[in-house]
Amino acid sequence: MRDRSHTTTPYEGLRLLAIHAHPDDEASKGAATSAKYAALGARVMVVTMTGGEAGDILNPALEGSPAAIRDIAGLRREEMAKAARTLGVEHVWAGYVDSGLPDGDPDELTPRGSFYRVPIEVSARTLVSVIRRFRPHVATTYDELGGYPHPDHIRTHDVSMVALERAAQSDANPELGDPWRVQKVYFNQDLSARKFLEIHRLIEAEGGESPFAEQLEWFAKRDEERHTWLTARVHSGEFFPHRDQALIAHATQIDPNGGFFSGGRAAARKHWLTEEFELAHDSTGRPPLDRSQDFIESDLFAGVTDDDGDAVPDDLLPDAVEPAALEEDR
Repeated sequence: MRDRSHTTTPYEGLRLLAIHAHPDDEASKGAATSAKYAALGARVMVVTMTGGEAGDILNPALEGSPAAIRDIAGLRREEMAKAARTLGVEHVWAGYVDSGLPDGDPDELTPRGSFYRVPIEVSARTLVSVIRRFRPHVATTYDELGGYPHPDHIRTHDVSMVALERAAQSDANPELGDPWRVQKVYFNQDLSARKFLEIHRLIEAEGGESPFAEQLEWFAKRDEERHTWLTARVHSGEFFPHRDQALIAHATQIDPNGGFFSGGRAAARKHWLTEEFELAHDSTGRPPLDRSQDFIESDLFAGVTDDDGDAVPDDLLPDAVEPAALEEDR
C-alpha cells in the first residue's frame, strides 16, 4: 500500500477534471483548489466548453483594442493559455461557440449553432471523449442553476451530468475509448451568498471596507432558489494569489483596478481562505455522508481509490503548503 503522507507530492497519480463554460470561469471558481492539487502532484485538467466569443470587453484599458475587435476569440484563447500556466493545470477546449447572455428566453434568443442550441446528446459525446482519455478520479462542474443563470452555465451542468454517466457505460459510445467512472463529482459553490456575507461581516467588524457590499443583494436574490449542501471546504488561501493572477490573465474580462479588484482586496484576502464544493455524486463505496451537516470534508479526493487500488485517506490534504513563487507571464 502506498504511503502518500511522507512526500511533497502526495497527490501524484490522482486526477481532477474541472468542467467550465467559458475562459475565465476556471479562474473564478475553484481556481485556488486546482492550483493547490496541481502543486501537490495531482494532474488537473480544465475543459472549457466554449471559446467565450460572445464576451464583452469589460476592461476599460482594452476598449477599442484592434486585437479585441478583430479577433476576440483568438485573444481569449491566449488569455486562457496564460491562466492555465499560472494555475499549473492542463487545458482542453471542447470547441463550442459561446451562446451569449440574451435578455429573454434562451431557447428563442441564443444564436443557432451556439453551445446552448447544440443537442445535449451531441455535446455530451465530446465530453465523454475527454473523460475517457483523461480518466479523472474527481470532477467538478456547476449545479442545476449553472452557478448563475447564463445559458452556457446551465447547459454545462446538463452536459456534464449526462457525459459523466455515459462515460462509465460500456455500451455508450464505445468508439470513444474504454469506459471510465468518475468516483466523485462536485458542484462549485465557492461564490455563494452565504460565503460573501460571512466575509463581508468579518471585514466590517474590523472596521474595514468590504469590496462585496454592493453585490450582497444580487447574491442573495440569486441564491433564493438554491438548497445547497456545502459538503467540502478546501483550505487553499495560500493559492489565492495564483487565482488572482489567473483572473488578471483574462484581460478582456477583468479590470485589475475595479470590480473584483477594487478597494478592500487585502481585507478580503485575509478572510477568504477556502473554497467550497457540493458533493453531487459519490461511488467510492464509503458510507453516505450526513446531509444535515455542512463542511464535513476538507479534501475532494478523500475516499477515492487510486489506480493501484489504494484509498486516499481523509486527512491527506495539508491546510497550507508553500506555493512556488509566481512569475511574470509573457
